[in-house]
Amino acid sequence: MKDDLIVDIQDLTLDFETIDGTLKVLQGVNVRIEQGEVVGIVGETGCGKSIMAKTLLGILPMPPGCIRRGEVYFLGQDLLKTNRSNRELLKQKVAYIPQDPMASLNPVFSIGTLMVDMIVWNGSGQRLGHYLWQRRRRSSREMAEIHAAKLLDKVHIPDPKSILRKYPMELSGGMRQRVLLAMALRGEPRLLVADEPTTALDTTIQKRFVLLIQEKIEEEKLSGLYITHNLGVARIVCNRTYVMYAGTVVETGKTSELLDRPLHPYTRGLVNSIPKLTGEPFRGIVGRVPDYLSPPPGCRFHPRCDRKAEICPQEAPKLMQVEKDRFVACWFFR
Repeated sequence: MKDDLIVDIQDLTLDFETIDGTLKVLQGVNVRIEQGEVVGIVGETGCGKSIMAKTLLGILPMPPGCIRRGEVYFLGQDLLKTNRSNRELLKQKVAYIPQDPMASLNPVFSIGTLMVDMIVWNGSGQRLGHYLWQRRRRSSREMAEIHAAKLLDKVHIPDPKSILRKYPMELSGGMRQRVLLAMALRGEPRLLVADEPTTALDTTIQKRFVLLIQEKIEEEKLSGLYITHNLGVARIVCNRTYVMYAGTVVETGKTSELLDRPLHPYTRGLVNSIPKLTGEPFRGIVGRVPDYLSPPPGCRFHPRCDRKAEICPQEAPKLMQVEKDRFVACWFFR
């Protein structure tokens, strides 16, 4: 693994064992993130973006998840070896912003209680006895409250002390996402993982939050993994982008080049699906993501592809380099 690689995922293949059978979700996924780089993962809902990210974060339930093969490295450590040092590394060096803030903020506790508990827990070395002792000390709670207010101020939340007294339901969606971003930046992370953080926000708030994420990445000198199905956001935020379809990476390259000149038929379909203000006819992609219980043989996109040939259902193409920093998995990508 190169010294400048923050994340290196190699040939990751993952299934889910269910009562209906084996879901063949991720198939030979390769993703790398270099120091100071923001990498985007784009694709339709259900293409495996979040599953890949949760595997990296070590929060995917195993079982039903089952890693068949592959390697996942973060800062040079193999994360597939479950041990205490790996868990500590992820907690200290990865900032995570989930998709739904209301699913991550307990509605029965105030923002202050949630943040103070998090700060005291991390300051106690995550030892229950030490945490309970620190939580009872007034001085520890006051210091944690000051730290929490500073974190909220860092993400431009006005009047942080007032927000600490509020409950999640009293805040707007954009404000709740800012709280989660503040909590994610509590330590000294090296990687920010954002899992479709603007999905539940309206357009104007989306833009503000995306700009805030960019600002924090630059200020904190972070690398980033940004998962989205919004190609416009990917263009703004991401240096490089991976396009995923049905658990496979079908194309990757510099974001601007990939969106301006897509090579894979699926990437072209995604770009053409963006509504145009010029009144051009809307062109979507026929069909839907296949069933993982019985995925199509060969190239998983071939049932929806308008350029499929005899080889497509027989053999899956490998991701091959076609230009500098440009890779495509297609037999007929031109």
